[in-house]
Amino acid sequence: MNLIIDIGNTKIKVALFKGDSIYWNGFLAPKEILIGLEKIAKRHKIDQGIIASVRVISENELLEIAQLFPILQLNSTTKLPFQNEYSTSNTLGVDRLAVIASAVHKYPNQNVLVIDAGTCITYDFIGADKIYRGGAISPGLTMRYKAMHTFTEKLPLLSPKKTNGLIGNSTEDSMHSGVVNGVIAEIIGIIDAYKLEYEKLTPILTGGDTYFLAKRLKNGIFATPNFLLEGLNTILTYNSKND
Repeated sequence: MNLIIDIGNTKIKVALFKGDSIYWNGFLAPKEILIGLEKIAKRHKIDQGIIASVRVISENELLEIAQLFPILQLNSTTKLPFQNEYSTSNTLGVDRLAVIASAVHKYPNQNVLVIDAGTCITYDFIGADKIYRGGAISPGLTMRYKAMHTFTEKLPLLSPKKTNGLIGNSTEDSMHSGVVNGVIAEIIGIIDAYKLEYEKLTPILTGGDTYFLAKRLKNGIFATPNFLLEGLNTILTYNSKND
């Protein structure tokens, strides 16, 4: 089995894959990652693993993980199943590499726009020619709420909540309307802009806020919360076959 480790800004997600299918997935506490991986390695036969982190991982941590099973660290030098034309590839987030790899694998020969709604909302486009050129980054739902609270004197710190329309009739309702409806309008607007450039476009929604946003978006967008994990598995499999 393949072990997938995704260290994000707020969570550590892990998954076991048999072929292209998820066998199991869960979360690990940041301070107990080694203990958690040791437990997984004892319970399951791990053939190989991949680790992708948007945070810095120490060499000691990687060495300890490598003692449990063969591990590939995803970075800017890793072999990818697509052509990367991002001008600053060394600064490109590994999470963005993963979702594009998933798009190429699951939607071959298609124009795909992957929208990853997490701490930030990233937009990544891969053409039917398997060339990745880039996309966009904007603040996520929670970041927008935190920004309003942090940079004002009186606005409270709120969490994402269903809105009752466009017009908020209280300060909190107005904040919810501004954040939630603003994000929805942004996503729909960007999808529509891409469709003007690429008529046959497959939009994908993934990330931690997938379920919250998917209910509020119009039809035609595929919601796949495990897209990043699947992309990491694709990259691991690709590298094991091309060593």
